[in-house]
Amino acid sequence: MAQVEKRGGLLRKSSASKKPLKEKVVLMYDEIFMTEDPSKCSPRFWEELFLMKVNLEYLEGKLESLDGEELMKIKDNINCLFQHCIQALGEEHPIRVVNALQTLCALIRGVHQKNKSTSGFDIINMLMGFDKAELCMKNLMESLDSLLCAEGSESLKSLCLKLLLCLVTVTDNISQNTILEYVMINSIFEAILQILSHPPSRREHGYDAVVLLALLVNYRKYESVNPYIVKLSIVDDEATLNGMGLVIAQALSEYNRQYKDKEEEHQSGFFSALTNMVSPPLQFILFLFRTNEAILLALYEAVHLNRNFITVLAQSHPEMGLVTTPVSPAPATPVTPLGTTPPSSDVISSVELPLDADVQTSNLLITFLKYSSIVMQDTKDEHRLHSGKLCLIILTCIAEDQYANAFLHDDNMNFRVNLHRMPMRHRKKAADKNLPCRPLVCAVLDLMVEFIVTHMMKEFPMDLYIRCIQVVHKLLCYQKKCRVRLHYTWRELWSALINLLKFLMSNETVLLAKHNIFTLALMIVNLFNMFITYGDTFLPTPSSYDELYYEIIRMHQSFDNLYSMVLRLSTNAGQWKEAASKVTHALVNIRAIINHFNPKIESYAAVNHISQLSEEQVLEVVRANYDTLTLKLQDGLDQYERYSEQHKEAAFFKELVRSISTNVRRNLAFHTLSQEVLLKEFSTIS
Repeated sequence: MAQVEKRGGLLRKSSASKKPLKEKVVLMYDEIFMTEDPSKCSPRFWEELFLMKVNLEYLEGKLESLDGEELMKIKDNINCLFQHCIQALGEEHPIRVVNALQTLCALIRGVHQKNKSTSGFDIINMLMGFDKAELCMKNLMESLDSLLCAEGSESLKSLCLKLLLCLVTVTDNISQNTILEYVMINSIFEAILQILSHPPSRREHGYDAVVLLALLVNYRKYESVNPYIVKLSIVDDEATLNGMGLVIAQALSEYNRQYKDKEEEHQSGFFSALTNMVSPPLQFILFLFRTNEAILLALYEAVHLNRNFITVLAQSHPEMGLVTTPVSPAPATPVTPLGTTPPSSDVISSVELPLDADVQTSNLLITFLKYSSIVMQDTKDEHRLHSGKLCLIILTCIAEDQYANAFLHDDNMNFRVNLHRMPMRHRKKAADKNLPCRPLVCAVLDLMVEFIVTHMMKEFPMDLYIRCIQVVHKLLCYQKKCRVRLHYTWRELWSALINLLKFLMSNETVLLAKHNIFTLALMIVNLFNMFITYGDTFLPTPSSYDELYYEIIRMHQSFDNLYSMVLRLSTNAGQWKEAASKVTHALVNIRAIINHFNPKIESYAAVNHISQLSEEQVLEVVRANYDTLTLKLQDGLDQYERYSEQHKEAAFFKELVRSISTNVRRNLAFHTLSQEVLLKEFSTIS
């Protein structure tokens, strides 16, 4: 007997045959694409359709193959199909429900493809008809809400979330997606929260639920009252917030683990030597991994909108990276970029193991800091640039929050945080085992110092540098206000800031063509002014304050050069006159310190016949001459403008959400809607 093959809805014999045979469901689709009502000749047409296995590829392809005029001719049938899909969602037989959900996905995606052309018809009108849209969407959302909240099939819930993600991402700019008006009116917010608060559902669907919520929150968020924003801002249920935190932590942790595995693989053996010859190691590894902006956006919205979520950042759980899970071999070039698909459920379940005294504990903030240390290494790629910016915005929100600062600076909450550091020729790789346990703010400061040191380059990321310095400033403001004496290696920060000033000066001409470098220079100088004016209230010991003066004196040439540069530009009538003048005035106390102590150090060296003083000898001179130093009191050093998304970041978030929406839609591929699992689950119809 000749073998039967199935392709694109056609059934055909491998031997030569007169005409290929079509599946019954394909024949039924063809009837829908005629202008006549298919149920006229066959009264049980719609009932039978939803018993047939959906052919997604054929249905979407058929919709895409028609031009706008042809599609409008069969609009009534499309509307009828859409309405019968919604009716089928209320059926008792799960097979009908599954087929209806998948048909809706195909309809939405197929009509979306046509909407991108110049035919100009409206998606709502094409799918439902304007006159019936409100009732259709009300019934659809109520059915989806019931399916998501019911104690039924997990596969059905998965399909419901896929359908909702199809709906939300049907246009690149979700704020232009009019269908979402109905999703705002008929909220599924509580259904999403229920998934996140219930461990079995969260393990299966948490990722999709969190991404869906992040997208819904961004629908017309600046133009109208978005109920999802309002509701998210007042959630106070601990189980729900912790559930959301676990989903985010797992997605970021999975990225961190895969990156670390690839890094270790790259650093070993022949593979390392070969790759080093053809491409820089860091770029090679990062090339394989796309950053996860969707989950990062969810973290941002939670931190920014909900004060109660701040407590979740510090919620302890076992170190996820230490729990071994079976991992299948990855292809050399991943088919799907890392971070665009949810982590497997067996990995998610590992985070809910009971705490073990021998296992290093972690929390969402630590996982986020490690993730940030990876994506912020290389900002030349657009996705990592956006991710790096979003990481710094999240850190800005955290640094402004009183409660977050309280646990960041808590001496009783010490962690060993192994941040990823960019490979650089002039420094050795830090040994992980030598990392001390410290308050979490030390890891934040380490991350900021690392960024400052590693991004002084021709394509200077000015915006990221400004945000980085702002995070440091806000943390210092808290320390000054609450008199927190943090035991931190402040010298590393001071050295990094001075080197950054040197970079700005040595690249003045190139940088000024693109950036106002004086804004950044002023912020750096004012950080030093903060230490000078208030350092005695938050530096850990008197000797730390002495070391600050030592660093300023030791690097006086850099400050002298800066003063010369800003004085030159502030006395000219150019465009930088005002900006440079501000830096000139801000340098008054630094110059006073240099001019006060340098002559005394030179005198000490001359009297004692020493050509080069040791650090201890310089410090001795400093301590002996504080009394005669006169400094000016500078106002506003411990004040800052609070973060505001709408006024300054709206354009960034619109573009980011557009990118996420496109990516989510692209990754809702055919295989994610496969019926194989579903048919096993519903193998019988009662």
